[in-house]
Amino acid sequence: MSSVTDGRLDGSVALVTGASSGIGEATAELLAEEGASVALAARREDRLESLADRIQTEGGEAITIPTDVTDESAVREMVETTVDEFGRLDVLVNNAGVMLLEPVAEADPDNWRQMLEVNVLGLMTASQSAADVMEEQGSGDIVNVSSVAGRKAYAGSSGYNASKFGVNGFSESLREELVDTDVRVTMIEPGVVDTELPEHIPDEDQKEMVEQMTEGMEPLQAGDIARAIRYAVSQPTHVDVNELLIRPTRQEL
Repeated sequence: MSSVTDGRLDGSVALVTGASSGIGEATAELLAEEGASVALAARREDRLESLADRIQTEGGEAITIPTDVTDESAVREMVETTVDEFGRLDVLVNNAGVMLLEPVAEADPDNWRQMLEVNVLGLMTASQSAADVMEEQGSGDIVNVSSVAGRKAYAGSSGYNASKFGVNGFSESLREELVDTDVRVTMIEPGVVDTELPEHIPDEDQKEMVEQMTEGMEPLQAGDIARAIRYAVSQPTHVDVNELLIRPTRQEL
């Protein structure tokens, strides 16, 4: 990574959940490169510390906030800690997520519950807390990382689809509620991305299906989605990029 030079986000503060790997990690690095001070949130503290060290080595500013987004009080404390440390909150990237694909007939309801708690309820709680801060300061960006699965349902993906359709519905409703403020809401909907997310799929047939989807296709990289997020939050105040659907060029569905 190059040193902090572009400065499009100088003086701003970003909080990124799911920052220990993949899209969250790449986004935190890129926002720091643009001049933002970043708060890094995830469960894996060791990975957050490594990321913070890299950002600081490149001349950026970062803090770590180990957080389980299924814990409502921890999520609210995450936002409060960011504001306490940096004095404001300009960008919230709700990226934490899990993808536990199973057919309905064989699905473990605990996996449904986990996806709803991580993908939807944690995001909603963080958005609520961040919106309070941003409305008071008069500006801000809430970026919710959804999925193409929030637009199109797939057999074997019902629980994940339900969570991502929920993210999309919540995001649009929140945007409309904040329309009289300068707080913006953006949905990012990636297609196939090369991250560790598929590694946790419990159903072997679904895991194989996901692997087959990538055959003959160059998947998106985490940095591709990070650049989309940077684009959205770098726009002039009067421009709200509501939605970005991003697929690999050769992804059909």
